Amino acid sequence: MLYIGCHLSYSKGYEAMGKQALEIDANTFAFFTRNPRGGAAKAIDPEDAAKLRGILTENSFGKLVAHAPYTMNACAADPKIRTFAREAMADDLKRMEAVPGNYYNFHPGSHVKQGPEIGIQLISEQLNEVLREEQSTIVLLETMAGKGSEMGRSFEELRAIIDRTDLSSKLGVCLDTCHIWDGGYDIVGDLDGVLEDFDRIIGLDRLKAVHLNDSMNPLGAHKDRHAKIGEGHIGADALIRVINHPLLKKLPFILETPNDIDGYAREIKFLRENFND
Repeated sequence: MLYIGCHLSYSKGYEAMGKQALEIDANTFAFFTRNPRGGAAKAIDPEDAAKLRGILTENSFGKLVAHAPYTMNACAADPKIRTFAREAMADDLKRMEAVPGNYYNFHPGSHVKQGPEIGIQLISEQLNEVLREEQSTIVLLETMAGKGSEMGRSFEELRAIIDRTDLSSKLGVCLDTCHIWDGGYDIVGDLDGVLEDFDRIIGLDRLKAVHLNDSMNPLGAHKDRHAKIGEGHIGADALIRVINHPLLKKLPFILETPNDIDGYAREIKFLRENFND
């Protein structure tokens, strides 16, 4: 079974997201835990959350991949920004228990001229402060394109963060196809080799989800500009190989292409038609 979905709006609540997912033939989805630009999170209605849990169970959904706000920079040079990142993540992980057993994805952040080593240290310090043994949510570090001082530009950087995190059993990785392509990993010409590198450096047991995106940029551009499936430098054929790869095909795939909901429905249909059960 292909677990495929896209980002859905939380503005109308949990049940509304589940119903919209069904309308576009999605059986997983992503949602921002709060405004993607930061700020306070919407109060959770327990009855609404219970209705979503019912939809997920009744329709055999895959894991959901919630997304932290973009403004959450765990390794910022400004202590106030780091404080927001720590407090937002801690609060989000409590909120995730309304839909337990899913994933919480975040961008590792930008070290802002402090250097990668300081970035790794600060990110792991935040994780050590907020992760709890009792949480049911797995926190996913996202692979990044490496623009500017972004952390997570290589498998080695993600491994270093994991190694310095005490509760590393609560950590996984979300692989973004656009980001790793832009970061220099050739998933078009050597997908097997990229996955072998991932397994050797991080371990495929930590690969929990995939952001499925084409890229507007050539290999190694370090720019992070997503394209619709088949309209970028990665191409539809390569992305079809990704969803059908035996090491990946059971993971939840989240589309982050520049689309409206109808566009996502078309991409989901296209990918389902090209998936080999």
